[in-house]
Amino acid sequence: MSNLFWLTDEQMERLKPFFPKSHGKPRVDDRRVLSGIIFINRNGLRWCDAPREYGPHKTLYNRWKRWGDMGVFARMMEGLSSEGGEERIVMIDATCLKAHRTASSLRAKKGGRRQARSSDRADKGRSEHQAARRHRCKGAPHPLLHDGRPGQ
Repeated sequence: MSNLFWLTDEQMERLKPFFPKSHGKPRVDDRRVLSGIIFINRNGLRWCDAPREYGPHKTLYNRWKRWGDMGVFARMMEGLSSEGGEERIVMIDATCLKAHRTASSLRAKKGGRRQARSSDRADKGRSEHQAARRHRCKGAPHPLLHDGRPGQ
């Protein structure tokens, strides 16, 4: 069974009044092209990833772009939604938030892991040096500074 989407005859009859008039050269199969456009948008694919059954991807994109610029798809949505009879309010949330690149430093204040800065590396080196001094003061050689042989 195929996973492709195809508009039914009934759906095409409802959409036909919204199609623009064809001037000159007749358009390629509307059902095939519109089904391909819906398939691409529904699945979030790139135009070049359109299955071959829908025809050339360039045709799909050109129809989508041209009809979108002409407002054909907007008229289709308005017309189909007004056919419902009773008025309803439908809300779609498409919230998009943009965070500044310094917003990630908030995690560090809450105990999260943060990236080491050059000053942190200097502090680490200083603390290792102080630990080595304390170790030497107790009489035992530091393993990184001496190999443990006498005379060094």
